[in-house]
Amino acid sequence: MSTLRQFLKQKDFHRIPLTFTKTQHFEIQAVLNGIEGNFIVDTGASNSCVGFEAVEKFRLLTQDSDVKAAGAGASDMTTQLSKRNEIQIGSWSKKSISLILFDLQHVNTALIAHDAEPVDGIIGADILKKGKAIIDYDKKCMYLK
Repeated sequence: MSTLRQFLKQKDFHRIPLTFTKTQHFEIQAVLNGIEGNFIVDTGASNSCVGFEAVEKFRLLTQDSDVKAAGAGASDMTTQLSKRNEIQIGSWSKKSISLILFDLQHVNTALIAHDAEPVDGIIGADILKKGKAIIDYDKKCMYLK
Protein backbone atom coordinates (compact mmCIF):
# COMPACT_ATOMS: atom_id res chain seq x y z
CA MET A 1 0.00 0.00 0.00
CA SER A 2 1.38 3.42 -0.96
CA THR A 3 1.50 6.50 1.24
CA LEU A 4 -0.61 9.59 0.57
CA ARG A 5 2.53 11.36 -0.63
CA GLN A 6 3.37 8.59 -3.13
CA PHE A 7 -0.22 8.39 -4.35
CA LEU A 8 -0.52 12.15 -4.92
CA LYS A 9 2.88 12.32 -6.61
CA GLN A 10 1.66 9.72 -9.10
CA LYS A 11 -1.36 11.97 -9.74
CA ASP A 12 0.94 14.96 -10.53
CA PHE A 13 0.32 16.89 -7.32
CA HIS A 14 3.02 19.24 -6.06
CA ARG A 15 4.00 18.93 -2.38
CA ILE A 16 4.34 22.22 -0.51
CA PRO A 17 5.67 22.30 3.06
CA LEU A 18 3.62 24.36 5.52
CA THR A 19 4.93 26.22 8.55
CA PHE A 20 2.79 25.90 11.68
CA THR A 21 2.90 29.19 13.58
CA LYS A 22 2.52 30.14 17.24
CA THR A 23 -0.96 31.42 16.35
CA GLN A 24 -2.04 27.96 15.13
CA HIS A 25 -2.02 29.01 11.45
CA PHE A 26 -0.31 27.41 8.50
CA GLU A 27 1.89 29.79 6.53
CA ILE A 28 3.67 29.46 3.22
CA GLN A 29 6.10 31.41 1.15
CA ALA A 30 4.57 32.19 -2.24
CA VAL A 31 5.84 34.14 -5.21
CA LEU A 32 3.32 36.69 -6.43
CA ASN A 33 4.16 38.43 -9.71
CA GLY A 34 7.79 37.35 -9.28
CA ILE A 35 8.15 38.64 -5.70
CA GLU A 36 8.27 36.38 -2.64
CA GLY A 37 5.89 36.99 0.24
CA ASN A 38 4.54 35.42 3.40
CA PHE A 39 0.94 34.17 3.34
CA ILE A 40 -1.48 32.47 5.73
CA VAL A 41 -3.31 29.46 4.28
CA ASP A 42 -6.95 29.97 5.25
CA THR A 43 -9.50 27.41 4.06
CA GLY A 44 -12.24 29.55 5.58
CA ALA A 45 -11.40 32.62 3.51
CA SER A 46 -13.51 32.60 0.36
CA ASN A 47 -11.03 34.74 -1.58
CA SER A 48 -7.29 35.15 -1.56
CA CYS A 49 -6.22 38.62 -0.57
CA VAL A 50 -3.28 40.93 -0.13
CA GLY A 51 -2.96 43.91 2.18
CA PHE A 52 -3.09 47.45 0.78
CA GLU A 53 0.43 47.97 2.12
CA ALA A 54 1.77 45.26 -0.27
CA VAL A 55 0.32 46.71 -3.50
CA GLU A 56 3.64 48.25 -4.58
CA LYS A 57 5.71 45.31 -3.33
CA PHE A 58 3.87 42.87 -5.63
CA ARG A 59 3.34 45.39 -8.45
CA LEU A 60 -0.43 44.97 -8.34
CA LEU A 61 -2.70 46.82 -10.73
CA THR A 62 -5.81 47.74 -8.78
CA GLN A 63 -9.33 48.84 -9.42
CA ASP A 64 -11.97 50.01 -6.98
CA SER A 65 -14.56 47.54 -5.79
CA ASP A 66 -18.02 48.00 -4.29
CA VAL A 67 -17.61 44.78 -2.31
CA LYS A 68 -17.07 45.11 1.45
CA ALA A 69 -14.86 42.56 3.18
CA ALA A 70 -15.46 40.92 6.52
CA GLY A 71 -13.46 38.46 8.57
CA ALA A 72 -10.80 37.99 11.21
CA GLY A 73 -12.59 40.29 13.65
CA ALA A 74 -13.32 43.14 11.26
CA SER A 75 -16.25 43.91 8.99
CA ASP A 76 -17.45 46.36 6.35
CA MET A 77 -13.88 46.96 5.10
CA THR A 78 -13.20 48.81 1.86
CA THR A 79 -11.68 46.63 -0.84
CA GLN A 80 -10.01 46.85 -4.21
CA LEU A 81 -9.54 44.20 -6.87
CA SER A 82 -6.41 43.15 -8.72
CA LYS A 83 -6.74 40.89 -11.77
CA ARG A 84 -4.28 38.98 -13.96
CA ASN A 85 -1.72 38.09 -11.32
CA GLU A 86 0.60 35.11 -11.35
CA ILE A 87 1.23 33.05 -8.25
CA GLN A 88 3.76 30.33 -7.58
CA ILE A 89 3.56 28.15 -4.50
CA GLY A 90 6.46 25.74 -4.40
CA SER A 91 6.66 24.22 -7.88
CA TRP A 92 2.93 24.84 -8.59
CA SER A 93 1.89 27.99 -10.41
CA LYS A 94 -1.20 29.62 -11.84
CA LYS A 95 -1.74 32.66 -14.06
CA SER A 96 -4.68 35.06 -14.23
CA ILE A 97 -5.34 35.03 -10.49
CA SER A 98 -7.63 37.72 -9.09
CA LEU A 99 -6.96 39.05 -5.61
CA ILE A 100 -8.97 41.10 -3.15
CA LEU A 101 -7.05 43.95 -1.55
CA PHE A 102 -7.95 45.26 1.88
CA ASP A 103 -6.38 46.54 5.08
CA LEU A 104 -4.65 43.62 6.82
CA GLN A 105 -3.42 45.77 9.70
CA HIS A 106 -5.82 44.13 12.20
CA VAL A 107 -4.55 40.69 11.17
CA ASN A 108 -0.88 41.66 11.42
CA THR A 109 -1.42 43.47 14.73
CA ALA A 110 -2.86 40.26 16.18
CA LEU A 111 -0.01 38.16 14.75
CA ILE A 112 2.67 40.49 16.14
CA ALA A 113 0.94 40.52 19.56
CA HIS A 114 1.44 36.73 19.63
CA ASP A 115 5.11 36.96 18.60
CA ALA A 116 4.35 35.81 15.05
CA GLU A 117 5.58 37.36 11.82
CA PRO A 118 3.25 39.67 9.88
CA VAL A 119 1.92 38.42 6.54
CA ASP A 120 1.51 39.95 3.10
CA GLY A 121 -1.74 38.18 2.43
CA ILE A 122 -4.00 35.18 2.70
CA ILE A 123 -4.30 32.19 0.39
CA GLY A 124 -8.01 31.45 0.39
CA ALA A 125 -10.44 28.87 -0.95
CA ASP A 126 -10.41 30.30 -4.49
CA ILE A 127 -6.74 29.42 -5.08
CA LEU A 128 -6.97 26.25 -2.99
CA LYS A 129 -9.88 25.09 -5.15
CA LYS A 130 -8.05 25.92 -8.41
CA GLY A 131 -5.12 23.86 -7.16
CA LYS A 132 -7.33 20.98 -5.97
CA ALA A 133 -5.64 21.44 -2.60
CA ILE A 134 -5.20 18.59 -0.17
CA ILE A 135 -3.86 19.53 3.24
CA ASP A 136 -2.05 16.91 5.31
CA TYR A 137 -2.25 18.39 8.79
CA ASP A 138 -0.20 15.61 10.36
CA LYS A 139 2.73 15.99 7.94
CA LYS A 140 2.37 19.81 7.77
CA CYS A 141 2.19 19.98 4.00
CA MET A 142 -0.21 20.81 1.23
CA TYR A 143 -0.58 19.28 -2.21
CA LEU A 144 -1.63 21.27 -5.27
CA LYS A 145 -2.36 20.08 -8.79
